[in-house]
Amino acid sequence: MKPIETKQEYSDYVDKKSPDSPILKNCFNAFWVGGLICTIGQLILEFCKYKGFDSQASSTIVSITLIGISAFLTSLNIFNKIGKFAGAGSLVPITGFANSIVSPAIEYKSEGYVMGVGGKMFTVAGPVLVFGISASVIVGIIASFII
Repeated sequence: MKPIETKQEYSDYVDKKSPDSPILKNCFNAFWVGGLICTIGQLILEFCKYKGFDSQASSTIVSITLIGISAFLTSLNIFNKIGKFAGAGSLVPITGFANSIVSPAIEYKSEGYVMGVGGKMFTVAGPVLVFGISASVIVGIIASFII
């Protein structure tokens, strides 16, 4: 085999060696799993309202419950299997955020609670928070001039 000399040759080589992705199947799995997670959240919301909580308290309870379930499933290594199956369907809702914090915390627990768990907990979620908050501030500033 001759050595790869250009970017195009490398790209062709990678395309030849990489398996084709079942895009339609992956989209379908992401859609129904994400929908199921949102449906569970809606059921919890309706149950809270039925029990007499106002909308804001009900929404808070839903968020806390979904984060707790996701953290628990992550600790049992079940959420990672769901993530491999559903992809963005499980990672986009709030459950994915909880998983992105709990996974590094579990992984680095052996390094101690301060330098391991505390220091590494936000390695995945940290950049998402920074850029998400920064983007919302920028959009808010622009909207204040427009509106």
